[in-house]
Amino acid sequence: MPNWLLPEYIEDVLPNDAAHIESMRRRVMDLLHVHGYQFVIPPLLEYVESLLSGSGSDMNLRMFKVVDQLSGRMMGLRADMTPQVARIDAHLLNQSGVTRLCYASSVVHALPCEIARTRELFQVGAELYGHVGIESDIEIQRLLLACLYVSGVPAIHLDFGHVNIFRSLIQDADISPELERELYSALQAKDTAVLRELVRNGLNKHLNKVTGEALLLLPELYGDEAVLAQARRYLPNFTEISVALDQLDTVADTLRSEVFNLTFDLSDLRGYHYHTGIVFAAYTHGCPNAIALGGRYDEIGKVFGRARPATGFSFDLKQVAGLIHGNDHPKAVLAPWCPGDDALNEIIAKLRADGTVVVVVLPGENGQEGIRCDRKLIHRNGRWEITENFLIEEPGR
Repeated sequence: MPNWLLPEYIEDVLPNDAAHIESMRRRVMDLLHVHGYQFVIPPLLEYVESLLSGSGSDMNLRMFKVVDQLSGRMMGLRADMTPQVARIDAHLLNQSGVTRLCYASSVVHALPCEIARTRELFQVGAELYGHVGIESDIEIQRLLLACLYVSGVPAIHLDFGHVNIFRSLIQDADISPELERELYSALQAKDTAVLRELVRNGLNKHLNKVTGEALLLLPELYGDEAVLAQARRYLPNFTEISVALDQLDTVADTLRSEVFNLTFDLSDLRGYHYHTGIVFAAYTHGCPNAIALGGRYDEIGKVFGRARPATGFSFDLKQVAGLIHGNDHPKAVLAPWCPGDDALNEIIAKLRADGTVVVVVLPGENGQEGIRCDRKLIHRNGRWEITENFLIEEPGR
């Protein structure tokens, strides 16, 4: 096998695509900055226990693990940055009020994720700590929409769920953890045949008829805002369920005019052992899978000694960039190699300070590789000037 081959589902990003991704990253991070979200850079490696804190068992399966040769302890390459940011909020910043943090860096998975079919994602996200109300959920949801819009994503479809609806039904039923796991799996897979069998068997194991009928109804509660009215009519009148539906109604009223489409899926239990309230996913044309995920996860900081209210979102910037046609690779000005010409060097320095790409052609270089140049610095009438519409064709064209 050639030694330059990369592992499966690991890829290089070449200049044009890299420029497109970087341009998008800058727009998104500038947007997060003006919204008051402070940038943090967690380490790529941490002890496994810290990376798994509050994130559920599925993260353990995604993580690459190595032995630390200094301590002998097991370390992991982060598969998600949210636990790291929660640790930063809890221990390093330790602020009592609202904290807004954002991040943009690579995460790696031991197996390719279903969405991007890659093992290295470029995760961008924002987290808000210290506010328990629906207002902070809406701030995060609006911020996600703004990030996707500034990235060039059109016609965003948001799909909402609420894990407390299922959780409330399960708590009322007083069933075994094993049956809870089986019901969760059936609902997440929307396998109504298995769900019906589990409910029927569960009626003999502390699962009452009212709760059983509600569980069977959850997979059908999917669609537009009418779903919320149906849920109020047919689900048990539990306090937690009423609060959850009130929150989803508020989200619908607030965001209705800001997105292409809003839907609700009351059997969506993505991140059930991780999230504690509203969960949401963003979709767009040309991609069958979610391009961004988010929700509330108030308990994640508990393992770090501070169970602060928290809500946030994240998305793979490489995946989003792949959906948007970009031409972010800048054209350049071609300049001759004249190291002793102070006037030329001053013009080059000024152009670069203004953000213009200037390529100085080295001796023996033909100036036709790498960045394409559409202008050229030439010496005419005793001074240096830029010729417009000067195009150097790429080799082979």
